[in-house]
Amino acid sequence: MAYKLIVENAALITLDPSRPACFNGWMAVGSDGRIEAIGEGRPVGSADERLDARGRFVAPGFVSGHSHLSTSGSRGLGANCSLYAWADHMTRYTRHCDADDIYWVTMHGALDFLSNGTTTAYDFCDSRLSFYMVEAREMAYGPFKPKEYGFEQIRGKVDAGMRFINSIMINDQIGTDAEISDRFGESIAFADSLEKPDLHLSHAISGSVQWSSDPRTAHREVSIMRCYGVVNQPHFLETPENLEFQRSKFAWYEEAGALGPDLIFGHFIHPTEEMKCKCASCNVAMIWQPNANGRLGSGFADIPGMLAKGMRIGIGLDDQAASDISDPWQNMRMGLYMQRAHNQNPEILSVEQMLWLHTMGSANALGIGDRVGSLEVGKYADFLLVDPRAPDLGPVWSPIATYVLAVGPRNLKEVYVGGSCVSRDGISTNPLAARASHELHARLARIAAEQNLPVGM
Repeated sequence: MAYKLIVENAALITLDPSRPACFNGWMAVGSDGRIEAIGEGRPVGSADERLDARGRFVAPGFVSGHSHLSTSGSRGLGANCSLYAWADHMTRYTRHCDADDIYWVTMHGALDFLSNGTTTAYDFCDSRLSFYMVEAREMAYGPFKPKEYGFEQIRGKVDAGMRFINSIMINDQIGTDAEISDRFGESIAFADSLEKPDLHLSHAISGSVQWSSDPRTAHREVSIMRCYGVVNQPHFLETPENLEFQRSKFAWYEEAGALGPDLIFGHFIHPTEEMKCKCASCNVAMIWQPNANGRLGSGFADIPGMLAKGMRIGIGLDDQAASDISDPWQNMRMGLYMQRAHNQNPEILSVEQMLWLHTMGSANALGIGDRVGSLEVGKYADFLLVDPRAPDLGPVWSPIATYVLAVGPRNLKEVYVGGSCVSRDGISTNPLAARASHELHARLARIAAEQNLPVGM
């Protein structure tokens, strides 16, 4: 049989539970960018291209279950702030973007994720209703931007070559219920018009109950979830600020009928035990952001406790402006170490669990585990080529432990999406990459000058 690509002589970490954790073998990719065969030993069949892994790790691309790709130009802002004050700093420049600006900012963020090994992202688009914080507590709004502002964020991810779920706020402050629903449908129709179903995995709602003073927001979100068959990931109980009021909003989602497998709580750091039990019993998922939670001092999510209750859990890199470096290995280690230190127990979370959570855990929580998250026949051939000897990490006594605890972007040699190389030695192969970098700097510098804001280096 002839394939598009055969990867041979690989130390395969497939995350397929029916196979060994790591084994020496090969993988074949078909013309549709999906995996057609995996085996131990020597490959069988011919291919248009062969990749000799030379004993290096070949592992699935990371899945970020919670991301804000439009923040790629906002790193280092609000460095010593908690969530609400930081949010004001973080949006100081991008809230003034127009549709053309946000296209390049989003593309830059997607290319950055890809070059660091994240091949699929749940992306919270920048809201068409721009916001800022008053006294680091109350949200105030700017003008409502045209629909193209949302559309260009979709186009930016597609042109970057990243797989994604496109998540948008319904902005229910603007328009009737019918108009709100129709706007959501317009966004789906635009994504479908780009004819990239292999990249655009689905649409989703960026739940905004955390920011709302109206319980009808939850009902409107549920109505759109049911109408369009989409998931909803609200930021919820992320910060200890104003905690009791925020906890009271759990009832809004419960009364609206949202609790179920299509609801995914982003962060979910400060729920009560009753909330955890209800979510577990209703098959509600959550996405954990270790780097961002630590950076903003948001708190510890009870990951061991929620796993024990049976909740579906994934991991996200969150904002590039809150994680600052989109390094999934750092994200795993930050989470692992914080949980072990907080619980004073090195067995509370294993290296195997951490790798699973940042790949298959996220994919399953988002409802896309049939397509991404592991290297299995029928799934997309999104994989990483990682060399533990360049730079040399020493003998590999335990492949998964080395991969989680010692590997980093410096060991990441190539990134593949659908069997095609999208990054080599940390440099994007996308022909638009150099322009995306130039446009990001130039456009944010223009905004800084126009708004009389400090100019970056």
